[in-house]
Amino acid sequence: MELPFTHKPGRRERHLRRRHENPLFSWPPHEVSPEDLLAAQQADHEELEAFRERFRTLVQRAVDLPPDAGSEIVLELRESLERQYEQSFGLPEDHAREREALRKLIDLIMRAIRKAAGTDPLAQQELADEEEARAIHFRLLEQTLVADLLHPHSPIAPDELAPTLLSAPLDEVAAALDLFDTEQIAQLAEQSARLLEELAARGLDVARPGQRVGMLLARLHPERTRQH
Repeated sequence: MELPFTHKPGRRERHLRRRHENPLFSWPPHEVSPEDLLAAQQADHEELEAFRERFRTLVQRAVDLPPDAGSEIVLELRESLERQYEQSFGLPEDHAREREALRKLIDLIMRAIRKAAGTDPLAQQELADEEEARAIHFRLLEQTLVADLLHPHSPIAPDELAPTLLSAPLDEVAAALDLFDTEQIAQLAEQSARLLEELAARGLDVARPGQRVGMLLARLHPERTRQH
């Protein structure tokens, strides 16, 4: 069935597209209904409208922030800006301009915080470490799979992690694996291998998703990867 998926979907529609007619998620493969797709698109659009309203409010708050604002107010605003930045990746359409504006506001706030920290070397180092972690986090969010996994209301259920990883592009898998610890990766590798064995027994070609299992195993045994 040809469904009217959009070019730049939100997180709900993205996950429906992953699942649509995908044997990794169910056997026989499940077709997403037009009604479910429409509901996901409508929910994503409603979230987009709410984002736009919050964005305008946050920008105005930042503009109106008095120079002598207390640290609690400044930090709360920064956290709100960061949340807005993160959640923009779960929305339909392109939000590069909004993210650029949010980054600039976050940078301005961080500049003020660094200035307030003065010459205290420990405080300055902590701020530098925090900014480095934020930059890594924001870079990971550029991968849609990471954005969908980290969203407070992720559309990806725990039992869908393995098929989701097996279906994703290699660069998205590589980024997503940074979110899991060794034990979780071992569990995902086991679940993935078992799923592919079942599908291979049904006569399906599992070479492509098998590459993702290799990536999981490489994270568990990096020394073997270096040897080869």
